[in-house]
Amino acid sequence: MDATDIKILTLLQEDASISIAELAQKVNLSQTPCWKRVQRLEASGVIQKRVALVNPEKVGLGLTVFVSIETNDHSGTWLERFAELVSVMPEVMEFYRMAGDVDYMLRVVVPDMAAYDRFYKRLIGTIPLKNVTSRFAMQRVKATTALALNPER
Repeated sequence: MDATDIKILTLLQEDASISIAELAQKVNLSQTPCWKRVQRLEASGVIQKRVALVNPEKVGLGLTVFVSIETNDHSGTWLERFAELVSVMPEVMEFYRMAGDVDYMLRVVVPDMAAYDRFYKRLIGTIPLKNVTSRFAMQRVKATTALALNPER
């Protein structure tokens, strides 16, 4: 990737609906080479997909919960089964295997506490867990999907 690719990615992270004509103008390319670069970035997996970002509160999903999970089983089989079960839960927005005192971390978005309680009961009923700790977000201070890309890399 060169500096032009970084500029393209930065602009697309700000607004994925930008036209190729406008994108090309902003990165000082003609449309065809710009379009080819975008296609290459998509084909190589650098651009995974283009989406619309939805305000969770505006669609009735006002509660964000960070869920820390500890387990006694660290086998590949257990992780594979756990990942299968958790990945299909629509409330789970992000799912990470962690280093340190917590084994897994989830970011869960639900309408309210009652919905979280239903989610929690499903989660603990899926597979044996050692400990589940829930932390409730009171305010979203910053949320972005844009990566800080450094053109000097």
